[in-house]
Amino acid sequence: MKNTGTLFLIPTPIDETSPLEQTAFDMLLKASADGSVITIEDLKPGRRRWLRWGLPREQVDKFVLYNEHSWKDECEGLIQKLQKGINVYLMSDGGLPAYCDPGRQLVEKCHQQKIKVSASPFPHSIALALAMSGFEIIPYQFLGFPPAKTEERLEFLKEVFKNKTLTVLMDTPYRLEKFIEQLKNVSSELGIKKDIFLAMDLNQETESYYYGPLSKCKSQGLGKREFILILK
Repeated sequence: MKNTGTLFLIPTPIDETSPLEQTAFDMLLKASADGSVITIEDLKPGRRRWLRWGLPREQVDKFVLYNEHSWKDECEGLIQKLQKGINVYLMSDGGLPAYCDPGRQLVEKCHQQKIKVSASPFPHSIALALAMSGFEIIPYQFLGFPPAKTEERLEFLKEVFKNKTLTVLMDTPYRLEKFIEQLKNVSSELGIKKDIFLAMDLNQETESYYYGPLSKCKSQGLGKREFILILK
């Protein structure tokens, strides 16, 4: 199988004076030297922040502009580079890229083309999972942990399936495999199909995810893992 590149989401400070998180800095420093593609949202602030962080000056002339005006022209070209094994690093003007910005379409396209998506460290697992999902997230609802008691839990999940709003759920790691099976059972009982994004161990070496139909998500072998589950 041909090796593809990885799309990395690089969260940046929301202000222009804070330093860049160290892992993100190291990733971008490496990317500047290995021929990876680095995208920014707006040239002037993007270049200004890049230089303030102390990253290589020669890289600023190689940035790809990716924003609400250019994404339709740039998306396919970035996918082609990823398919050739070139990594792409996506940044916004500040904050988490692909969260309510055109990076979402690039993430979605990556999932459709079986291209890996990852991110440098970000402290909010729910927002990170939403950004990495590629789903249109406006509107979405966060419902947290389902009830622990079986009857209450099943009724809760039935209401979730009947609601068409994108829904974010989480649960304790030891319930992961059973939770997936319960979701499948409710889906089958109600005859309602859902796509999901299951993000596990985000920002860890064991990070992995599943994107696609709930019915095809295998529960066995997942083990006990921290997770966020998004139902579309």
